[in-house]
Amino acid sequence: TPHVKASHHLQLRPGTNVAVVNALAHVIVTEGLLNEAFIAERCETRAFEQWRAFVALPENAPEATEELTGVPAASIREAARIYATGGNAAIYYGLGVTEHAQGSTMVMGIANLAMATGNIGREGVGVNPLRGQNNVQGSCDMGSFPHELPGYRHISDSITRALFEEAWNVTLQPEPGLRIPNMFDAAVHGTFKGLYCQGEDIVQSDPNTHHVSAALSAMECIVVQDIFLNETAKYAHVLLPGSSFLEKDGTFTNAERRISRVRKVMPPVPGYADWEVTVMLARALGYEMDYAHPSQIMDEIARLTPTFHGVSYRKLDELGSIQWPCTEDAPDGTPTMHIDTFVRGKGKFVITKFIATPEKVTRKFPLLLTTGRILSQYNVGAQTRRTENSRWHDEDRLEIHPHDAEERGIRNDDWVGIESRAGQTVLRAKVTERMQPGVVYTTFHFPESGANVITTDSSDWATNCPEYKVTAVQVMPVEQPSQWQQDYSRFNTEQLDLLKQRELANATSGK
Repeated sequence: TPHVKASHHLQLRPGTNVAVVNALAHVIVTEGLLNEAFIAERCETRAFEQWRAFVALPENAPEATEELTGVPAASIREAARIYATGGNAAIYYGLGVTEHAQGSTMVMGIANLAMATGNIGREGVGVNPLRGQNNVQGSCDMGSFPHELPGYRHISDSITRALFEEAWNVTLQPEPGLRIPNMFDAAVHGTFKGLYCQGEDIVQSDPNTHHVSAALSAMECIVVQDIFLNETAKYAHVLLPGSSFLEKDGTFTNAERRISRVRKVMPPVPGYADWEVTVMLARALGYEMDYAHPSQIMDEIARLTPTFHGVSYRKLDELGSIQWPCTEDAPDGTPTMHIDTFVRGKGKFVITKFIATPEKVTRKFPLLLTTGRILSQYNVGAQTRRTENSRWHDEDRLEIHPHDAEERGIRNDDWVGIESRAGQTVLRAKVTERMQPGVVYTTFHFPESGANVITTDSSDWATNCPEYKVTAVQVMPVEQPSQWQQDYSRFNTEQLDLLKQRELANATSGK
């Protein structure tokens, strides 16, 4: 079928995103392509002047960064001109931007480009993150960060905290909690004892599998709530039933802030929807939650979160969907944000200095591994591996450029060992011109592949988002699975045998 093909593909070396965005900005500034009127009206003057001086430095020129990034200077210049002069220009980005040690810096650099060219605040423009899953936006909106309450309000704010303390009849600590990598570190050190994990397979999806497994093994209580017995559930002391989107009522919020209703088409097979299980667990712990329907939870969200003030199931049924903010000033939602002014005041340009990733190629690890997903398999594959989708992608392979393969005596379909400072695994090779020399790629949809055995603890400086896109590795032909894969096979067999024994015991006792 026809597909969209980019007129310019800036095939950069992994880890050099910020250098590329600075080079684009250099062209816009030095060639007089700025939207001076927009900047004067909407942005902080001092911050802009500092940023303009920074990106204009010769070291940020496309010609100066060409060797570092691998992107021809002429391509950078042409792409920058198209973006700055093309009328409506929108930036869409995915995890290839954020899963870096400088992921947050890159997002700031993208925002700088949009402000510099006036591509914010109207239809067809803007900075548009494409989230990793359908309700990542909704999860963030509801305070899934350890430092924020619903509506992106910091836990240290006493006024906000008081609202939730009164509504929930609890005392909330003003200090942020731990991010996931910090939880693992604390567990290994013996200070983090338990985990309640809902709908996430951290064993397969998180980096440095050895460290994750060690952390879970050190915990005293692990509760997993999921619709599948996934890799994390094999470490659980208690497995609670999850419900699919077909079995529950609620809402999903997508990347354009659009809140949409989810309506169950069948009763939950385990008997309870996710929210009901959470309510029952809270009551068992001595905290009385009195919700009788998901609409009551949404009503509470509207009471406590200003950007959701006008949202209700009734209005969602009337309008079909709502884009927050939904307030008294915007009772039907806000399709386009930042039309006349930025929500938080003047736009602030930020200097985005390129800092090389800690994951550098060396004589021992001369290649860069980047990991990602494929269309036919969804994330860790717990759902899609059970479908006919596996006809299109039935194993994770290591894609490698013909030059790198020839240097190592690797042919298509050979078994190869991939080793990093974190660990080693074995995959079948796919020799392809799709890769650039010096870069290899694999997916992480099959647990036995162990793709995240080799990803490291390198992460973003601001968010701790793992640097899945850059891992220094070596690749060589091998003849047997890695030690981790052999250990995984034994562990997996043991866990499945224990499950069969429990099922047999329950059947015998009539439970």
